Amino acid sequence: MVSNVTSLVQPHPGIQPKPADAKATQSKSQQNSNVTVQISNAAKALLQEATETPAQTAKEASAGDQQAKKLLAKEAAAAEAAEK
Repeated sequence: MVSNVTSLVQPHPGIQPKPADAKATQSKSQQNSNVTVQISNAAKALLQEATETPAQTAKEASAGDQQAKKLLAKEAAAAEAAEK
């Protein structure tokens, strides 16, 4: 069922919405600027491994890094599967 809108309610011109308190917002952002975040050594190692270039991985694998060797073997298997 469809009906036409016959009238609209307009807000009272004397009532304006109040903007957010600028001082409260500013003081909250200043309080948060002193937050210190510490990243664990394990997280740092994971980040380093994730952002490592293929050349770095190959260099580490040639130096005996088992994790790098496994990664290279996994990448080679994926490349071989993609060729089929």
